[in-house]
Amino acid sequence: MTSESPDLTAFVKTYDVRGLVGSQLTDEVVEAFGAAFADEIEAAGSELVVGHDMRDSSPAFAAAFARGARARGADVVALGLCSTDESYFASGSLSAPAAMFTASHNPASYNGIKMSRAGAQGISLDTGLASIRDRASSYLDGGIEAVAEPGGIREYDALGDYAAYLRRLVDLSTIRPIKVVVDAGNGMGGLTVPAVLGTAAGLAELPIEIVPMYFELDGTFPNHEANPLEPANLVDLQKAVVEHGADLGLAFDGDADRCFVVDENGDAVTPSAVAAIVAVREIARVRALEPDADIAVIHNLITSRAVPEAIEAAGATPVRTRVGHSLIKDEMRETGAIFGGEHSAHYYFRDFWGADNGMLAAMHVLAEFGSQGEPLSTLTDRYTPYSASGEINSTVTDVPAAYARIVDAYAGVGDFDELDGLTVNGASDEGGFWWFNVRPSNTEPLLRLNAEAATEPEMIRVRDDVLRLIRG
Repeated sequence: MTSESPDLTAFVKTYDVRGLVGSQLTDEVVEAFGAAFADEIEAAGSELVVGHDMRDSSPAFAAAFARGARARGADVVALGLCSTDESYFASGSLSAPAAMFTASHNPASYNGIKMSRAGAQGISLDTGLASIRDRASSYLDGGIEAVAEPGGIREYDALGDYAAYLRRLVDLSTIRPIKVVVDAGNGMGGLTVPAVLGTAAGLAELPIEIVPMYFELDGTFPNHEANPLEPANLVDLQKAVVEHGADLGLAFDGDADRCFVVDENGDAVTPSAVAAIVAVREIARVRALEPDADIAVIHNLITSRAVPEAIEAAGATPVRTRVGHSLIKDEMRETGAIFGGEHSAHYYFRDFWGADNGMLAAMHVLAEFGSQGEPLSTLTDRYTPYSASGEINSTVTDVPAAYARIVDAYAGVGDFDELDGLTVNGASDEGGFWWFNVRPSNTEPLLRLNAEAATEPEMIRVRDDVLRLIRG
């Protein structure tokens, strides 16, 4: 690598490329990634999908990536503006690899690339991303040599097909009339929500009144960061739901592949409750089509205990996995699971090529809520019987020492499980349960704590005890 070439290892992450625009990601760097991606997936002579979000840098980056891919023989299918799950739809329906330009919920100074193999299969460092990185580095050093027959390009506006496909998976036409406030956070939900839940794509009108918030596509995020995982970014939606007397609220992140739910009181619904609701609906749907099927549903190890309990009660097998996007996708394929849910509001569907789709999860919640007469808070309370801490991050100067303090304190107190970090399960004196999981960050000196118990006092006791050990 020449002294002028950037160090790609600094911004090629475990599951995607994500870096600062200008200093890390430039047109030249992105063009090299396009050529490298085409080589890695052997796309010469076949189609490769390229889409982008609303960030200011995204259109030029998508064009640069397309140039690099075409130089190496790939025929580019240009989606233009789209959500990440819309790019998965194109990858799945066309059986073509895809590259999506987005930095999801990160601030405006960032951009990135989410790459998929044909059929929306994820790519991680272990499954091709490291090779793409190294090929791109070589192209930056030596230039991109065009093949004898460079690829062509065609445009494909997938929004209508995407919306129609989701409508076929979840029928909302017969639900009772409902009012929903939607906060798109100036992200791609501003494009996809009117198409899927409204009539913007030419589909029939649904009995859903949408109250739009921040639907204007604006990659500078003038109202708040498009990261609903942070409670501060839900405040506007929570207020609006109450002010409008709405039945519920939905908040999408920047690339609209994650969706968070707020009930009629403005209270956030835990992603675990959403996962349980969707799991039960998907189990019932598949059971009706395949009465004798062995049905598996995935949940990661820090979702609420209520999730596997709901899966089992519905007659399916819960499969517990580590945390991680590509890990879940791989597990979906290996187990044949019909659905997968993560604590971070990523929801994966077998009938969406095993990829995650926040819009589809939202549609399941709307369908379940709209098919009965109770408030959303009553419905979701049934799937939230326990008390959870949520994820708490602690900056730790000596992660191994903090980890050792926890092991010493809980040896003999609870059962240890090291599937992903350290999970300790125990019983309370009153006959209830508690558990906690501590996981180190892959990239920062952080320990992440999640705790849950049968009662709130027990959860607080466990949470505070483990935090004391973590922070020394």
